[in-house]
Amino acid sequence: MKNSRAFTMAEITVVVLIVGLLTAAAVPLLSGWIDASRWSQAKATMDTIASALQSYAAEKGDFARTPTFAQIGISASDLDGNYFSHQAYAIASASASDGRVSFVITCRAIANVRRGKPLSPAAMTLTCGPATDYVPTFAEGRGV
Repeated sequence: MKNSRAFTMAEITVVVLIVGLLTAAAVPLLSGWIDASRWSQAKATMDTIASALQSYAAEKGDFARTPTFAQIGISASDLDGNYFSHQAYAIASASASDGRVSFVITCRAIANVRRGKPLSPAAMTLTCGPATDYVPTFAEGRGV
């Protein structure tokens, strides 16, 4: 019998099967990392909105009615990014009293018109008020 140096079909099949299983396990993990990096853009934009609200409060003083983006000096094009469009963002509520600013800013992936929007979570909220000791805090949501 001749000494063979080639791989058998069974060995090649086992290797292909193992590579397939590793790939199937890695895809969901990579998808989560990609979504997290896309949400980091939305978080940065929400921080910008929060800063604009705090500047608005410093300029105007106390206010009870939620201002619009235009009133706080933000245009729609300022909110447009690679993964989120201006339609995704909203100031759900905002007020200022005694030098303290309270707000709830939302970003909904479903309201986004950009390609490559994240799949999970469906929404992100930035909240600042008495419940968070006036420290802006992010929370994931299902559609807020």
